[in-house]
Amino acid sequence: MPKNDALLVIDVQNDFCEGGALAVPGGSEVIAPINEMLKHSDINVFSQDWHPSDHSSFADVHPNKNPFEVVSMPYGSQVLWPRHCVQGSEGAVFHKTLNVNAAQLVVRKGFRTEIDSYSAFFENDHTTVTGLHGYLTSRSVKSITLVGLALDFCVYYSAMDARKLGYDVTVESHACRAIDLDGSLDAALTQMKSAGVVLK
Repeated sequence: MPKNDALLVIDVQNDFCEGGALAVPGGSEVIAPINEMLKHSDINVFSQDWHPSDHSSFADVHPNKNPFEVVSMPYGSQVLWPRHCVQGSEGAVFHKTLNVNAAQLVVRKGFRTEIDSYSAFFENDHTTVTGLHGYLTSRSVKSITLVGLALDFCVYYSAMDARKLGYDVTVESHACRAIDLDGSLDAALTQMKSAGVVLK
């Protein structure tokens, strides 16, 4: 990868892989291609879901609500998820076969109780920043390649925010897997293409 390109590895954590609390089908299949890509990238950033145990996106903190129902939050619509990636839990840890030593920065997101965070750049209010843009700017990054989990949520939101911030963005689909909740995959692919994201 060129010197001003960054590889952004999204949420390759135990809870999103097989056997996890919010397993993405085939989640662990992304690890081998990601590890190979890390060998050829100079700027590597990992994102990590990092929720407090009472996080507002967890279905079980809302009376009479079930996972995958949608509720209204002050910042907009929010899917309620099974409890996952709780701070300090085994589920929040990066998968053991992922080359975490290649990461130069780990961006933790979703640690504020009252708001979820799909994107590695902004929380779901689209205003609260994670600090990633500042880091990439300081390293003169112009283009970003995205890989990881899940393609139709955290990868998608990160890709869209990166485009809004002016980056050239590529999503390597072979190193991503999707949840595909009620057509979310097709919708995400369509919107990424419309935004100028290169899908490979």
